[in-house]
Order: sequence, then C-alpha cells, then structure tokens
Amino acid sequence: MLTDALEHLVRGIVDSPDDVDVRRKNGRRHDVLQVRVHPEDLGRVIGRAGRTAKALRTVVTALPGGENVRVDVVDTDRR
Repeated sequence: MLTDALEHLVRGIVDSPDDVDVRRKNGRRHDVLQVRVHPEDLGRVIGRAGRTAKALRTVVTALPGGENVRVDVVDTDRR
C-alpha cells in the first residue's frame, strides 16, 4: 500500500510518469522505499532545497504502517 501511494504521488509530480519505479527493500532497522525516476525529473522529485522529497517522506510516514519506512530518491545515473 505504501509503495502504491508513493508511486501515485510521484507520478503526479514528474513529466515522465511511465518511468517512475518505486521498490521496497528490507533493511535491518526498517524498510526502504527506493524511488527511481527519469534523470530529467530528478530535480522535480527532490525539489528546491529538498522540500518536495521531505514532503513525500512526511506523507508516507503519516500513512498507516509508514512509521518504520524510509524514502530514498535514487540517482539513476550513478550505479
């Protein structure tokens, strides 16, 4: 549910919604939701001074089950 909600939010922000990919990975302390977007949309998802990314994290933690989840925006150019 958290993955779908985050994907829906990010698709509304970017210019290339078909390139949005949200994956859930299990970590030791908590789960991680990795957000991958088209390289040209990376700035939109992060936002000025990280405000958009912070807002996305706030929304996800407010959802049921979101307390123990971390949201990471992954730079697809780096591997």
